[in-house]
Amino acid sequence: MTELLPLVALLLGVGALAGFTAGLFGIGGGAVMVPALFYAFTAFGVDPDVIMHCAVATSASVIIVNGYRSTRSHLARGSVDMDLLWPRAWWRSYGLWIGVGSFVGAWWLAPRLGSDMLTLIFAVVAFIVALQFVIGRPDFTLRETVPGGAAPPLVGGSVGALSAIMGIGGGSLSVPLLTLCGVPVHRAVGTAAGFGLAIAVPATAGFVLSGWDVAGRPPLSLGYVNLAGFAVIVASAWFTVPLGTVAAHRLKAVPLRRIFGICLALVALNMARKAGLF
Repeated sequence: MTELLPLVALLLGVGALAGFTAGLFGIGGGAVMVPALFYAFTAFGVDPDVIMHCAVATSASVIIVNGYRSTRSHLARGSVDMDLLWPRAWWRSYGLWIGVGSFVGAWWLAPRLGSDMLTLIFAVVAFIVALQFVIGRPDFTLRETVPGGAAPPLVGGSVGALSAIMGIGGGSLSVPLLTLCGVPVHRAVGTAAGFGLAIAVPATAGFVLSGWDVAGRPPLSLGYVNLAGFAVIVASAWFTVPLGTVAAHRLKAVPLRRIFGICLALVALNMARKAGLF
């Protein structure tokens, strides 16, 4: 128990930070949770072949709660674009295709990738996202509207699959994409929170199914999802998501984005080192 207390304290702190960033940036908190869970499972002596799978799966399960809390908070402020998340013409829904992509990524793609490859993918994409947070221009746009037609299944499915194998809520990818298409940043953050929920539910189901009989998982796991890690992180994240949402509408985002981006870049570089990139 003495050895477990520091890890529990770490995960409680990670949960609080993940919940706050979920509300603040609409990113689900996976960029914070995945590295922390990776280190926690390493300390527990989990089989290296499944460490990253368990980290991203557990992160995805927490994002169900974070995404729900964040989406409700942003809905109350009118900052969720339901025409993108779930329009009446359901086949044009980015939320639907993001969900399909996330299930395929968790159920079919992730089990075919080794733990080192998942770690490397997380590190590379996280570093690119970090650069966007640090040097990206929130007011820069490529077009005035979000594309329709073939874009929802192609773009939405790709965002969902990549988010699932990274264990993130998709906001890290969808917020920049939405702002590039002329969506105001606060509305992009609120809509991305809804995308996070659309990613997390099918991704978690996919990870439960794909990891059901896999050896080497930590105790108290359902598939690749570790229930103990889920419970500890949710216990603190539950209370900080609304605080992040309030902060998103009150604080100047630029300095916060840069600080978060620098921290994320350092985490990404360390994950790349562990994956053997350098």
